[in-house]
Amino acid sequence: MDDFQMARNLAGRLVLTLPSGQVHEGVTPIRAFPVQAPQEFVALVSTEGKELLWIDRLAEVPEDVRHLINEEIVSREVMPVIQQLLSVSTYSTPSTWEVVTDRGPTKLILKGEEDIRRLGGSSLIITDSHGLRFYVSDMLQLDKHSRRLLDRFL
Repeated sequence: MDDFQMARNLAGRLVLTLPSGQVHEGVTPIRAFPVQAPQEFVALVSTEGKELLWIDRLAEVPEDVRHLINEEIVSREVMPVIQQLLSVSTYSTPSTWEVVTDRGPTKLILKGEEDIRRLGGSSLIITDSHGLRFYVSDMLQLDKHSRRLLDRFL
């Protein structure tokens, strides 16, 4: 899938050149399934939100284009990965959780157990009271104390 071109302009925005020669500035890559299939199904959309190009697998695009797309996605996505649960204020909800993430320690407020969503296997998405989503890639890999705290809410 190397029939299109992508580069950054002087302002740092992505520029997409389609096979037809049509040029689009300010293109935004959006993952369709960011957790389950992060390297598959990416849409390149215009500044108006119109889909310009669909990519089934990032592995099929040239390395330099893949690097630009991944770089742009990482700069926009915010989903801290929970590495450890330090404490919870109460085992009923709402509850304040102190956690350590891949971006540092933080506190989040869990409004209800329904804000913990199981993905396939032992992965979880936890949504706090502000709508920020936290990811647990494998709850079985958490330390014993963290698993014990989490088990009270599952």
